Amino acid sequence: MDLQKEDFVDRVFIYVKAGDGGNGAVSFRREKYVPKGGPDGGDGGDGGFVILRASANLSTLLKFKHQKKFVAENGQHGRGKKQSGKSGEDLIIDVPVGTVVKDARSGEIIADLNRHGMMVCVARGGKGGRGNAHFATSTLRAPRIAESGEKGEERWLELELKLLADAALIGFPNVGKSSLIAAMSNARPKIADYPFTTLVPNLGVVKLDRDVEYVVADIPGLIEGAHRGSGLGNLFLRHIERCSVLVHVIDIASVEGRDFLKDYDTILEELSKYNPELLKKPQLLVANKIDLLDEDELNGRLEKLKRHANREIIPVSALTRQNIDTLKEKIAQFVGESKLKLSMLPAPPFEKPKPIKTRLELKFDFEIVRTKEGFVVEGEQVKAWLNRYSLEHRDALVRFLEVLEKNGLSEKLKQAGAKDGDTVWIGDYDFEYRE
Repeated sequence: MDLQKEDFVDRVFIYVKAGDGGNGAVSFRREKYVPKGGPDGGDGGDGGFVILRASANLSTLLKFKHQKKFVAENGQHGRGKKQSGKSGEDLIIDVPVGTVVKDARSGEIIADLNRHGMMVCVARGGKGGRGNAHFATSTLRAPRIAESGEKGEERWLELELKLLADAALIGFPNVGKSSLIAAMSNARPKIADYPFTTLVPNLGVVKLDRDVEYVVADIPGLIEGAHRGSGLGNLFLRHIERCSVLVHVIDIASVEGRDFLKDYDTILEELSKYNPELLKKPQLLVANKIDLLDEDELNGRLEKLKRHANREIIPVSALTRQNIDTLKEKIAQFVGESKLKLSMLPAPPFEKPKPIKTRLELKFDFEIVRTKEGFVVEGEQVKAWLNRYSLEHRDALVRFLEVLEKNGLSEKLKQAGAKDGDTVWIGDYDFEYRE
């Protein structure tokens, strides 16, 4: 594809990070005759999610060239008086329709966003932690224990744009499609005077002003029998299916001696045989190479083509750039109308998943690792408990040690060779071992 890289981007890698859940609060209300005022610590808010949304108003992944990191908002911490923290705002990232989302590490396809408004969650926010108001019991009336918020998911994503273009230039070989795309955009396709000059689609970004742009594709020349694979065949016909408007280019000067009326009919017939729905797409008829004819001959041929096709014709010269701006505006109008129709269609249903919440087991295995500093208690569930509770709170520490003891902590330390006075590490916390 001969296109300046800064204008068309069809494959990018981005990093997404969902918000962390807020921490639950340890707080006590001041109330007479209630031990320590009674617990009233509120819950932390959930972290924001990262969601990708397909938008018909975008044509490239250009905006991701410079911004590759996307982080959703964290949930706020809980407060006293049972006030829950506010949940973090979800981060919704718009991508062009036709974007395939993959996990960059595994290559797994997460979603094919092929409809306007379609959404997929790519990183779940962490669940907010519970405040100490949840932990009061008949025997523990003033609990100093609260949960930490869960960490939000993070990952690298690969975004690949399958959508080829908004507008497709179609027509016989050597009618001037490559020259037209060069005149309309910043694309620099290979241009020469022999069949099938274009072996792959050339893409160009056409910019009318700051807010209006679209992608145009020069589809390799079609010939009779293309739907069966003749010439370059149906290899590129499938690309046309994704475009909003077809720009049918005719060599009005008949430089190669072909009948331009027959060319017009042949291309329509090939489109119909490949997929009749293609003929329902908006279509512009462009008469190129008008600079090669005198005024009388040109007007006669244009009138003949107009009567035959029964549609408006835009006469242009890719060489002299005559009427190129008119053509660009007309295509922009059709593309804009198509995108507007797509944007008005109801979005596919989207069910937001639940926040990340690690399940804590009461029965689990762990190991004791002997080091120079002492004995280290390790294990996945040990890490999960440490992430959930801050052992700086006395009641949380007591609860966790009780759980470890029920799972054989003392016995495992003894088997590992621990003696009175040895240091035992659990996460960042150290304890003195006593038999």
